[in-house]
Amino acid sequence: MRVVFVHGACVRDGAWWWHPAAAVLRGHGIGSAAPALPSCGEDGRPAGHGGPGLAEDVAAVRAVLTDGDEPTVLVVHSYGGIVAAEAALGVAAVRHLVLVSSYLPEPGQSLGDFGAAQPPPYLDVDPAGGTFGARPELFAETYVHDCPPDLARGAAERLVRQSLVVTGQPVAAAAWRDLPTTYLVCARDRGTPAAAQREFARRADTVVEVAAGHHPFLSRPEAVADVVMTAAGAC
Repeated sequence: MRVVFVHGACVRDGAWWWHPAAAVLRGHGIGSAAPALPSCGEDGRPAGHGGPGLAEDVAAVRAVLTDGDEPTVLVVHSYGGIVAAEAALGVAAVRHLVLVSSYLPEPGQSLGDFGAAQPPPYLDVDPAGGTFGARPELFAETYVHDCPPDLARGAAERLVRQSLVVTGQPVAAAAWRDLPTTYLVCARDRGTPAAAQREFARRADTVVEVAAGHHPFLSRPEAVADVVMTAAGAC
């Protein structure tokens, strides 16, 4: 059994975000991987107009998911749920999907369909440059307010601009419909309110709540690992 973790929007270095929970899982003999997302500039191509978008992210994640046949729990955070809807389609190795403050889109839906009509104040959208990102001055209080100080600093150092096009590109599949799904609601999330998460979670098979902000794999890694191990045990 292995875990593949897909990070959210406007950050880089998925393995770093995941490492506290990954360490707990390793203690139970479960390894993990964290694909890079090209739309966040992680493959060397710059984000922005003409830069990588959803299709490139889907291809990158799918390449990891199809690299072998080891049973896999796919754990996705925030924007990662949009990517997983296509990337996991028909991949026999994927046995369970765990969504953390994330989305279960139907075909034709995009990331933008799950948000407000206007960007929230903690996001900076640059239509001219074709990118968006978290505002550094609001990042800590919005996203990592419940994380240990060293991890909060490390998180802030990993903010990036992402290709804006991903917010409007619709998914062509809903792989979650064919997979057992667990939704982890982050009850203290200031970025995606818990009420909105609970609404999104109506499409999942199982819903679990944790008293954490937007990044529980940093602030509550043991709780996240427990959810993942429960999902793995059900495979």
